[in-house]
Amino acid sequence: MAYGTETISKVYKIYGPGNQYVTKAKELVQQEGVSIDMAAGPSEVLIIADETANPEFIAADLLSQAEHGSDSQVILLTNSKKLIELVEKETEKQLKEIPRKEIALKALDNSMLILLDSLNDCMNFSNQYAPEHLIINTSDYGFLSDGITNAGSVFLGKYSCESAGDYASGTNHTLPTNGNARSFSGVSTESFTKKISFQELSGNGIKNIGTSIELMAEAENLFAHKNAVTVRLKYLENV
Repeated sequence: MAYGTETISKVYKIYGPGNQYVTKAKELVQQEGVSIDMAAGPSEVLIIADETANPEFIAADLLSQAEHGSDSQVILLTNSKKLIELVEKETEKQLKEIPRKEIALKALDNSMLILLDSLNDCMNFSNQYAPEHLIINTSDYGFLSDGITNAGSVFLGKYSCESAGDYASGTNHTLPTNGNARSFSGVSTESFTKKISFQELSGNGIKNIGTSIELMAEAENLFAHKNAVTVRLKYLENV
């Protein structure tokens, strides 16, 4: 796709998910002038939960992401010490039942269950971390969601598991990872839209802004830029 063939033209953009080999390939073809979405990976999920959350659900969500790969990261943020204890026990129980146990165990070595003073602190942490997937499993998830500034895809409420986003709920699943949600959105049809700007100045238009352009161009020592305006202003004086 990046280089084309005798019968297929090279493409301009290559977007989409993949493992570390796909990511490296995308980085390499980017150097050849092919646009990519971002260098994504490893996969990650961050869960914000309170004392009302079902620990079985939380453990299942953590493990569903942990089994992606040994370099995945899963994080639980909560203001409930009891919930952390219950999630730890439930995670150990569910680990015994999944075929990719060894992979999930390695991912859990990179992961954390964090106790914070308040849900507001949890949200502040999340916005700094900028997770690929953010699950908010709290009694007031609607209120909390108003504070989200950085996240790839958000799952609200106790029934909104990240697996739904993977397979069936209809949301985009090519998402920014590794903190890239601070500056990138997930891939969408908009990602394939190219925008071109047009401008047309009238005689009055160049008169109105011409002096400002001349001053800025001169300040940058770009006198040919300034002159492109000056010659037009002089011409208009004689029209």
